[in-house]
Amino acid sequence: MQAVTTVGLDIAKSAFQVHGTDTDGMVVLRQQLKRSRVLGFFKKLSPCLVGIEACASSHHWSRELQALGHTVRLMPPAYVKPYVKRQKNDAADAEAICEAVRRPNMRFVATKTPDQQACLMLHRTRHLFIRQQTALTNAIRAHFAEFGIVASVGRNGIKELLDVVAGPDDGRLPMIARQCLAALGDQLQRLKAQILEFDRRINAWHRSSETSRRLDDLPGVGPALATALVASVPDPEVFRSGRDFSAWIGLVPKQNSSGGKERLGNITRQGDRYLRSLFCAGALAVIRYAKIHGTRYRPWLAKLLERRPTKVAAIALANKIARMAWAMMARGTSYREPVALAR
Repeated sequence: MQAVTTVGLDIAKSAFQVHGTDTDGMVVLRQQLKRSRVLGFFKKLSPCLVGIEACASSHHWSRELQALGHTVRLMPPAYVKPYVKRQKNDAADAEAICEAVRRPNMRFVATKTPDQQACLMLHRTRHLFIRQQTALTNAIRAHFAEFGIVASVGRNGIKELLDVVAGPDDGRLPMIARQCLAALGDQLQRLKAQILEFDRRINAWHRSSETSRRLDDLPGVGPALATALVASVPDPEVFRSGRDFSAWIGLVPKQNSSGGKERLGNITRQGDRYLRSLFCAGALAVIRYAKIHGTRYRPWLAKLLERRPTKVAAIALANKIARMAWAMMARGTSYREPVALAR
C-alpha cells in the first residue's frame, strides 16, 4: 500500500473500482470498493495522484480526497476512452484512468466549489422550467387548434387562448376540454412564477460575486451569462488562450484538414451547450442594438454585417465576446471600451 503513487478511481453509484501503480508504472493494486468504504480506504493510503473522470459526483469526490491530502485530477471521459483496452468494464476503466492521468499532455478539469455547483444548479433548474414552459405552451396551442381555435404567436396569443378557457359563455370548447386546458393554464402560471423567482436568485448571486459584476460590463454579457461563466470556469488559467476557451465552448470552426489543405466548416458545437447558447443570445442582442442605433461606433461589426448573414455574424461576435470574457477572468481586469466607442 505504501508503494502506490498513482490511482485510477472509477466512480459509480455503489461499486467503485481502484487501480493503483507505483513509480515505475507497475500495477500494485486492483480492488473494488463499496461506496461507504472509499474514504476509509484512501485515509490509509499515503498522499498520491488520483485520477477521476469528470462526471456526476466527481467534484464531490475530488473535494473529499483533496481534504485527505491526495492530489486529484479530473479528466473529460472522452479523453480517457482511448486508453481503454478491449472490453468495457470497471476494471478496464480504472486502468485507463490511471494511465491517462499520468500523460503530460492530458487536459484536466478544475474542481468546482460547492457554491459554484449550487449556482450551476440554479441555472439548470431555471433552464428545465423554461423547457417545461415551452412544452406547456405548445400543448395548449395544439389542444386549442383541435377545436379550430388559434391565436397569434407570443405570450399575448397564449393569454388570448387562456381567456377563452376563463369565459364560461364560450361554447367552442367541451366541458372536459375546458377543464384540461384550465389545469394546463394553472401549471403554466406556476412555472412562470418559479422562473421569476430563480431569476431573482441568480441576480442575488451575481451581486455577491466580484468577478460576475466585472463581466457584466462586457457588451452581450448579462447577469445570467456572467454567473454561469463564474460557476462553470473555476480556474480560467487552465486554458492557454482565449481561443482555447472559445474552442472549449464550441464557437470555433470544425476542421477537416489534411495534406496541407485547410478545410473549415461550421462551428464544432462541442463543449458547454448552455454557455454557447447564452453567448449567441448575447451576441444577437448586441447586433440588434447596433442595427437600431447604428453601427458607426463598431466598425468591425459593421463590415462583418455587410458581407455575412446576421446569424453568421452573431457566431463570430460570440467568439470574440468569449475571448474577451476569458481575458477578464484570467487577468482580473475590467472591461475597457475601444477608442472608437469612447469618443
